[in-house]
Amino acid sequence: MAAKPPVPPFTRESAIQKVRGAEDAWNTRDPEQVSLAYSTNSHWRNRVEFIEGRQDIVSFLTRKWQRELEYRLIKELWSFDGNHIAVRFAYECHDDSGNWFRSYGNENWEFDDDGLMRRRLACINDLPIEESERKYHWPLGRRPDDHPSLSDLGL
Repeated sequence: MAAKPPVPPFTRESAIQKVRGAEDAWNTRDPEQVSLAYSTNSHWRNRVEFIEGRQDIVSFLTRKWQRELEYRLIKELWSFDGNHIAVRFAYECHDDSGNWFRSYGNENWEFDDDGLMRRRLACINDLPIEESERKYHWPLGRRPDDHPSLSDLGL
């Protein structure tokens, strides 16, 4: 199994790099690509769902992005120590009826020595918003470097 740099122990700079790498991967909305950042036996808690291993991750993300359309995500480093990183995030998407949402949350991450995430614990809250309240307007894919962060947006 290939390493996924940066690897622990994290510095502030490498933790920020790891967070941006995760954000960029999730913004591809490619379940197979995203799953490669996780260990083969990775454990997740996402809302009320418990996910075990890469194949379950791929299945989960496939379902997620079939219902969360025009998904755009911003992650921000909250804290780090050794092989742990805590992030806060917000994403915007709409359902197949055109109802927009902004979902806010926190994630706690634990990495193995190769820099693969072996544990992801996510708490997420959804807020219905009007399309006019959207704050994320970049083309689908990677958030541009000059786009405001969560803190810059007051989120």
